[in-house]
Amino acid sequence: MTVRNLDAVFSPRSVALAGGSPREGSVGRVFLGNLRASGFKGPIGLVNPDHASIDGVEAARAFADLETPPDLVVVTAPAPAVPEIVEAAGAAGARAAVVVTLAPGAGAASFREAAAGAARKRGMRLVGPGCLGVQSPHARLNASSAPAARAGELALLSQSNGVMTSIIEWANARTIGFSGVVSFGDMADVDVDDLLDHFATDRRTRAILLYLDEISDAPRFMSAARAAARIKPVVLVKAAPRETVARGLGVQASLVDADAVADAAFRRSGLLRVADLSELFEAAATLAHVAPLTGKRVAIVSNSDGLGRLALSRLLARGGTAAKFGEATARTLGETLPRDGSAENPIDLCGDAGPDRYGAALDAALADESVDAALVVHAPSAISPAAPCAEAVTQAAARARKRRYPPKPVFAAFLGADPAPRRILEAAHVPFFRTPEAAAQGLMHLVAHVEAQAALLAAPPSTPTSFAPDVARARVAVEAALSKGRDWLSPTDVAEALGAYDAPSLPQAFVATPADAAAVAQALMGPRGAVLKIVSPDIPRRALVGGVRIGLESPTAVEETARAMLARVAERMPQARIDGFVVQPNVKPDDGQELYLGVADDPVFGPVVAFGAGGGDAVLRHDVSVELPPLHLGLANDLIDRTVAGRLLGGYDGRPAADREAVALTLLKIAQLAVDLPEIREISINPLVATPRGVIAFDARIRVAPEPRARAGGPHPRLAIRPYPKALESELSLRDGSTVTLRPIRPDDEPVVAAFFRGVAAEDLRQRFFTPVKEVPRAFIARLTQIDYARNQVLLAIDHWGDAVGVVQLHADPDVETGEYAILLRSDQKGRGLGRLLMQAMIRAAASEGLKSVTGEVLTENSAMLAICRDLGFDIRPDPDDLSLRRVRLVLPAG
Repeated sequence: MTVRNLDAVFSPRSVALAGGSPREGSVGRVFLGNLRASGFKGPIGLVNPDHASIDGVEAARAFADLETPPDLVVVTAPAPAVPEIVEAAGAAGARAAVVVTLAPGAGAASFREAAAGAARKRGMRLVGPGCLGVQSPHARLNASSAPAARAGELALLSQSNGVMTSIIEWANARTIGFSGVVSFGDMADVDVDDLLDHFATDRRTRAILLYLDEISDAPRFMSAARAAARIKPVVLVKAAPRETVARGLGVQASLVDADAVADAAFRRSGLLRVADLSELFEAAATLAHVAPLTGKRVAIVSNSDGLGRLALSRLLARGGTAAKFGEATARTLGETLPRDGSAENPIDLCGDAGPDRYGAALDAALADESVDAALVVHAPSAISPAAPCAEAVTQAAARARKRRYPPKPVFAAFLGADPAPRRILEAAHVPFFRTPEAAAQGLMHLVAHVEAQAALLAAPPSTPTSFAPDVARARVAVEAALSKGRDWLSPTDVAEALGAYDAPSLPQAFVATPADAAAVAQALMGPRGAVLKIVSPDIPRRALVGGVRIGLESPTAVEETARAMLARVAERMPQARIDGFVVQPNVKPDDGQELYLGVADDPVFGPVVAFGAGGGDAVLRHDVSVELPPLHLGLANDLIDRTVAGRLLGGYDGRPAADREAVALTLLKIAQLAVDLPEIREISINPLVATPRGVIAFDARIRVAPEPRARAGGPHPRLAIRPYPKALESELSLRDGSTVTLRPIRPDDEPVVAAFFRGVAAEDLRQRFFTPVKEVPRAFIARLTQIDYARNQVLLAIDHWGDAVGVVQLHADPDVETGEYAILLRSDQKGRGLGRLLMQAMIRAAASEGLKSVTGEVLTENSAMLAICRDLGFDIRPDPDDLSLRRVRLVLPAG
């Protein structure tokens, strides 16, 4: 992903159109007309060797013949000519191209590659091919075939041309504007990840609206989405996936739905997914007019008790809260309302409410400290005029804005056909809706953004230090299957892999024949007998062949049952290979709850962890939630909470509470097993039985496949979210002979980092932040610990007491070519050589990430750090804009 040269797309100094004809309705002529009509201030050139002019604009035969070289080139020429046009434009100085031409059906892939290759050769960026174009309303640029959008603070990124034009038309009718509009077509070069990075840091953009059909590169998308959502709201509509079920076999394929996986990915990124375009319109109306909320306690003001309650129902259903008014508010409302009105929430103004009553009630509600936002509903009535009431709402909102910052948002739902209320309210930046339910839903989009931001910064619980998986032991079990060309681990190897990660399972014996099963049954029988299971890589569900029997009370019964299983398989699935049988004790805790734990391999997002109700009817109950690994205990508990089975763990109908902590920890262990071993493609534990005394896996299967992209010490190649980079852990020896542990920061390090900053002297903090700092804010510490390992690295130096004594941060740019570093030591650690060691570790980390250079800013007075930089080979120069700073830069060796 890269934002390089995207300024040439959205803020070009000059534009040229290549292609088109004088024919009425030709694509090139439409683009030329829109470019000219938009009022773009720079030169607009036309390159066309076949026509001397189009619509009175003279055409040059080649880019070299233009008076002004174009920054941006719009290409509407036939497909065979596009690569040559792009390269010629780049040779003439163009930095970006928008290719409208559709890829031909038969040679689409080669066409896309040829166009992208021509752009790469000249260092250009390419939007498309097959796109509807781009708009930059603040630059008065409409390089598209869509109607010109108004200037505003929303960015619209769409993978659908029809969605783009529909949203522009809708927004223009409501005076909603955009900072940028992009139809990104086939994404041969510029893709959604690049655009998210661009608009995340664009000062004119307050929120991003995103429509996606599909995601081609999940890790890049997740990295860009998480970065953008930390800064501003990103609202997403995602079409249903073409592949509706995640890859897997048996129960797994039925339980893990691909759209649920996408939901989990968007939730993990902090994106706000909405159901359809109408809800996206509601979100746009909200975000275009209102700053983010600080809470979700809402006051509802209505001239109809029924409509007010409809708004309240939708609000509560979406997770909002009805504000409880204070005594002063209740007293003021009591004096304002008629006898038949209601001062409780929702406030009923009665059907004859006029502007004075609306204004007074809204004033009282917005002045209440227990109210975070207000929702005003108006039903059309001859005795309650809509337009004057709308004026009263805007005036009350304006008065509230003067009293408090940030202002409390006001939403309005004015029913009826009169267009005047909409004009009045939207002109005053009060979001307008046609129904109370839509208004409540729009308001909750703001709440969802606030909650998503909080979730991104939440400090998760620490993982128990006792969890220390034996990765090498588990790898031996996996490689045993791979070396034999098997897809499924044997029961013995499954037990080994689970045991290596301390995931408890029932004792068992894996045998080859019915006679062997009888021989081991006596030793494994419990008070309720033995369990027998057939083992076959070709039988996804044993129930299909009666492949599980419980309560077998003698070795003879075990042998006879095994022979009967073989006979049924021969009859029902004669091609199935039989590996043997598993014999286990028949244990059925009366206080146990059957759960399902699994790992599936989604075709887009890679490994995904699933949890829900288990047992033989797990598919029918379909009580499952999913999450992307890696997990921490906070995410594991959220995964549990999203299911009925998880909520039942607390006990019900006299049944005691199960050991929920053990369930969450087992989820964490299974997720980590899938993270550590990329060859694992599927894990199914059904049932995992949870009791008050812990958990135990009664049945487990693990499917594997070679992963040629995996490399020792490198990240899992199919993970959508990059896991903790364990390869960066090391031990550092200081000058005095002592050692410290250097490791990447983790989300649960927030208390450690907070304590570290408290140990840094004020003068050292000033040199780090270039300004006096009394206390480092909690939000900064949370962002420092909750990092995206795909873009940033933060290394902590930990002493033998477990305290942080130094930290070095490396923040990569979106191109992942240059990283900016920052370093800080605890004030009592100076003079031990720790600063230099941290700098060297940071440089090694940058090199391992493939960065080309490392940069930083150092105060001119910070002679110690400048000396370290000089010794390590940094180039040191004065900052031309601030002589109190020095810019330092180290070029890293290639490869």
